[in-house]
Amino acid sequence: MERKLKPIETRKQKCGMENVENNKFIAEEPVSPSTRLLHDPAFNLHILAIMGFNSKINPHVFEQNLPHTVLKHPRFTSLMVVDKEENGKMKWVETEVDLSQHIDDDEKNIKKSNQKFVDDYVYELSKERMDMSRPLWDLHILNLKTQDAQALAVLRMHHALGDGASINSLLLACTRQTANPQLFPTIPTRSPSANKTLKAPKNLLKLVWNTLVDVFIFIATLFFLKDSQTPITPSPASESKPKRFAYRILSLQHLYSIKLATNTTINDVALGVTQAALSMYLNRSYGKRDIGSIEGQNNLPKNVRLRSCLFFNLRPAKGIQALADMMKKEKGESKWGWGNRFGYAILPLKIGMLNDPLDYVRQAKATADRKKYSYEPIFTYFLANFVIKLFGPKAAAILTNKIFSNASTCFSNVVGPRQEIEFYGHPIAFIAPTCYGQPSALMVHFQSYVDKMAVIISVDDNVIPDPNQLLDDFEKSLHLIKDAAAAATSSPGQPAIYKPYVR
Repeated sequence: MERKLKPIETRKQKCGMENVENNKFIAEEPVSPSTRLLHDPAFNLHILAIMGFNSKINPHVFEQNLPHTVLKHPRFTSLMVVDKEENGKMKWVETEVDLSQHIDDDEKNIKKSNQKFVDDYVYELSKERMDMSRPLWDLHILNLKTQDAQALAVLRMHHALGDGASINSLLLACTRQTANPQLFPTIPTRSPSANKTLKAPKNLLKLVWNTLVDVFIFIATLFFLKDSQTPITPSPASESKPKRFAYRILSLQHLYSIKLATNTTINDVALGVTQAALSMYLNRSYGKRDIGSIEGQNNLPKNVRLRSCLFFNLRPAKGIQALADMMKKEKGESKWGWGNRFGYAILPLKIGMLNDPLDYVRQAKATADRKKYSYEPIFTYFLANFVIKLFGPKAAAILTNKIFSNASTCFSNVVGPRQEIEFYGHPIAFIAPTCYGQPSALMVHFQSYVDKMAVIISVDDNVIPDPNQLLDDFEKSLHLIKDAAAAATSSPGQPAIYKPYVR
């Protein structure tokens, strides 16, 4: 299946910079240390955002609107270049954009209107790294019907363009509420009081202690502490292998009912469902290895160490309104200070066949609450920048790769709009973001939208050959936990009686 976009015609400029083509240069901006890290082959991250629509897509409408919205942001109209005259420093250099090199709507490639075609199409995209001779993004329009949408658009971009929060805000600034096209979507925000507990004197000792312990575990993971060998342990050089993507649309109301019953957060519930699903998947995988195993019994080894890496955005996003205002200007703002300013933390996952499904959520809450009293993400951010400045981005990429390889998975939960929205007049059915280029064999994303929660997994199919079966485990786990929450709410203090869930 040929996935190449049309080749760009180029002519080198005599400016001492690699990958700089026959373009008009408008402005220059140095590349941040974190962004340089994301371009090393050992940690070369790309973002894929799969958007489902409730109607067919008109490619010409997209082409007409992009120059007045997304392309007003300089990251989407810039080349990342290496300046030989300044010891190989990397810079963002603005250029003119030829949309024919970035939008692929070739309907001849569309053979069948089914989910397998979509899965294979996106899988092929993950085999490619972005072409450095043009701005680091492209858009693929698939006017085919699936179970969840009438058409799909796949936006691919390099993570160097910005962190998840910034990119999410930028794209949402291009949308409007379906019920009221004059209004931007609204996103639930964290209560200002959420961080007040960190400033309470009684919690200072807890903050210091948790940070010291987390930093010690982080350094130990960097050098020798590995997760247990399991059926989802990353294979060597997993970061360079293509990823298989799969998603499942769940009910956000189900997560919300669990949240109310357990007095937790949606993030706690998502993490609890992840722990339950991975326990279910691993238990079945171990059972297949053991010839004498019985279906339904506990086949898991004792004390399985399984951890997840979480990215933390360390600066506030610009916000939807601020980015919308930027797009109204003639050339947008050139100094937004975006880049990638993030840290990461290592999150332990509880793996086991628990009698009470609600315990997965309770344990997730305990883990998440503890991480709120830790400056581990800030430490990892400054450590990465220190290594980049002292030894260069390649050394930082190798160390980051080591962390993500020694921890088995990645996890993310993104809050989406409360209202139904439209993108250039096309009503959106769902949003499903994911990544490729990471060393992990499994990355899990949760993305809410109106009353839906999308679960998206990115897997190395040499390690996890059955991603849809893993998604079945997510769906089954959610229903088991929801039923347990309903039983506990209706009969406090009484053991819950569970009915088998059949999809």
